[in-house]
Amino acid sequence: MIIYRNTKGGFIADVRSNMISQKIEDAFYQHNLNHNNDAEYNSWTNSLQFMRNVIDDPEISNECSIAIEYQIPLTSKRVDFLISGEDESNNRNIIVIELKQWENSGRTSRPDVVTAFTGGCERAVTHPSYQAYSYAKTIENFNENVSAYNISLIPCAYLHNYREQNRSNIDCPLYSEAIALAPVFLQCDSEKLTRFIKTYIKKKNDEDILMKIEDGRLRPAKALQDAVGSMLAGNKEFHLIDEQKVAYETIKKLVENALRESSKTAGKCSKYTVIVEGGPGTGKSVVAVQLLCDLIRKGYSANYITKNAAPRNVYFELLRQDHYSLNYVKSLFKGSGSFINTPLNFFDCLIADEAHRLQMKSGMFQNLGVAQIKEIIHSSKVSVFFIDEDQIVTTSDAGSVELIKHYAVEEGSVVICGDDINLVSQFRCNGSDGYLAFLNYLLDIRPSANTTFDIDYDLRVFDDPNSMREALREKNAIANKARMLAGYCYKWESKNDRGAIDIRLENGFEAQWNFSNTNVWAIEPDSFEQVGCIHTSQGLEFDYVGVIIGKDLIYRDGKVVTDYKARASTDQSLKGIRTTRNYALADKIIRNTYKTLLSRGQKGCFLYCEDRSLSDYIKDSIKR
Repeated sequence: MIIYRNTKGGFIADVRSNMISQKIEDAFYQHNLNHNNDAEYNSWTNSLQFMRNVIDDPEISNECSIAIEYQIPLTSKRVDFLISGEDESNNRNIIVIELKQWENSGRTSRPDVVTAFTGGCERAVTHPSYQAYSYAKTIENFNENVSAYNISLIPCAYLHNYREQNRSNIDCPLYSEAIALAPVFLQCDSEKLTRFIKTYIKKKNDEDILMKIEDGRLRPAKALQDAVGSMLAGNKEFHLIDEQKVAYETIKKLVENALRESSKTAGKCSKYTVIVEGGPGTGKSVVAVQLLCDLIRKGYSANYITKNAAPRNVYFELLRQDHYSLNYVKSLFKGSGSFINTPLNFFDCLIADEAHRLQMKSGMFQNLGVAQIKEIIHSSKVSVFFIDEDQIVTTSDAGSVELIKHYAVEEGSVVICGDDINLVSQFRCNGSDGYLAFLNYLLDIRPSANTTFDIDYDLRVFDDPNSMREALREKNAIANKARMLAGYCYKWESKNDRGAIDIRLENGFEAQWNFSNTNVWAIEPDSFEQVGCIHTSQGLEFDYVGVIIGKDLIYRDGKVVTDYKARASTDQSLKGIRTTRNYALADKIIRNTYKTLLSRGQKGCFLYCEDRSLSDYIKDSIKR
């Protein structure tokens, strides 16, 4: 999505009239979107004056196209500046320019990571050259028109305030690989940047290729479960962006440091515990699996851990199809109760995904071991926990940031955490941060100033569950990537009687819970008719989901409220609530469950509510 679009001549006129910032802001509101803050408005006023000077050259046609604040498809990331046109050989080119107002930055020992004052403090961020390159590659990967129209994307970075005496901090051998892919231009390099642009852009396109990008058909969203085999083989399936890259490089460097330090101190090992927080769709699992693949290829001993069996079983099946042996795959992807008797520091790195689902004890009766968090930290030189406390969905879920820190101290492990490595950008739900904020608002989980989300995300509320199922069936016919999900308000009768119907709703709707004879319901060709639960969908993603909200979530007296008594008696997620009377926990679990279900869809979410008042409230909220 392009926020502001103009010709080069029109852009220069808007800058000269001091109207450029206001026009960009107006364009945000015309798209029914909010931008970040006043600082962003001021950055347009500042940076775009410099860009006007750079492109105000007679050899660059005034009819070339300019785009500002282009939102990359299926992400919440925006490109600062694009200029499109053709070179002397009539090649179609778009230059992707990342703009920074930095005057200086700091080096780190991590590839593609620098420190800079941004967001009100000094923090680790990706090198601007890597940022521009990763954005260009992401556009290329998602947009079919890039290849269909032979469009070349050329990334670069322009740090127009960056002082020459500080050049060695940003333009040095440590960052040479990123700079080779995307040149960096500093304060005194404006003429070099003009020459760089003129190499690729001199005249306008016969067809407006920026609009080809804007209107281009998106390639199917890549689900992690479909890419794991290729990632294990060493292929680059995902280009980590911004804080994902910082978290990834930070953890990799800590593993290297831990092994180097232990070798210097005659076996006495340095221990690190990394906590990476991130909501649904922020790429926690992508970073976790990428780490696993890269560490084992470098010869490190590493495991990927998740308490939830559903993603592991899906990985097992898909990797088996990619000709990996089951024993090899099971040696890499482990359950959370696998480390009860593991020796101290046996692994170089253990990566716990969905760490909020970790339990205090292991085993069927939860009576084995000490505490899963403690066992993971004890067993590895570097332990990594990807966590979202808003996805705790059962009374046995014991993973928390506080508890991880507590056991890290007990085990003598240095805790690494903070905003630098927390994941905040949205890569699911069509890249809409606003949709996740909308869910928080709708479910009264957390207040949000911005509950506006991109209308390109397909959110529909149905009054008839049959209509929802048929609309979802059409989506599933495309690639078998649509599923029905529901809260635990219906007894699992078909577990013992294969012919029994579990879910009966109005207008004759009938369905069973997910198959009991398969662990890979999410990818089974014939499983569309069955309804999935939180345990068969958490940690996985689909193109579309259809969510049945049962009577445990209703709308009364102007509020969305929960009713734990409406849960089925076979539901184990609220086990012990009646005894402990911890109704606040029951309320949290129900809300978290629906937020998790409602955020499984990459392209869309269809909804049916048993409570008509809740359905009407959601419809009204969407309109507002």
